[in-house]
Amino acid sequence: MRQRVEIAVKNTIIGHGRGWCFTPGHFLEMGSEESIRKALSHLNKLKVIRRLAQGIYEYPKQHDVLGIIPPDLNEVAKAIAEKNGVQIQPAGAHAANLAGLSEQVPGRLIFLTEGPSRKLKIGNQEIILKKTTKKIMASAGTREGLIIQAFKNLGKNHIDQIVRARAEKFLEPSGEKEIRRNMRFAPAWVRTLVFEIMGIKK
Repeated sequence: MRQRVEIAVKNTIIGHGRGWCFTPGHFLEMGSEESIRKALSHLNKLKVIRRLAQGIYEYPKQHDVLGIIPPDLNEVAKAIAEKNGVQIQPAGAHAANLAGLSEQVPGRLIFLTEGPSRKLKIGNQEIILKKTTKKIMASAGTREGLIIQAFKNLGKNHIDQIVRARAEKFLEPSGEKEIRRNMRFAPAWVRTLVFEIMGIKK
């Protein structure tokens, strides 16, 4: 029984490909919580997977020269969100970087969530989950959501022509209807600026 559960867990992990981050919750239909925990513990000992933090694992990517590559913290945050059944929204300098408005790669990745606040240290980097309101999370997972958080991080007085051009390019795939819907709960100055950049009438 134990071996059967471990084989099923291992096959699922390999099927997702290297770089996949996951929690025991991803395998609940394969056996009891205890059998899954033992399977993951054994696969970790065999170095098939690695444990990043309590209840969070990764099927690590490998480089021919560099060896095992550090995990993608966006994937780690996604696994935590899935574990808690909540959404996440990149914020701060991380949002500005993802939206292409800043080339700064932050050491601390901040995510907003309607779930509990949490800090997680992985290697030299840190993931910070900050509890926020449902209104702010209304645009989570959208291009507009990223732009809202990116603009808030940069500040009204630091959005120059270069940033405007990059924001316009980033939002280009979104239609006016989509932009209006996802900007409903944005700060007034952010909404006004985005509408101006995208040529949308108020």
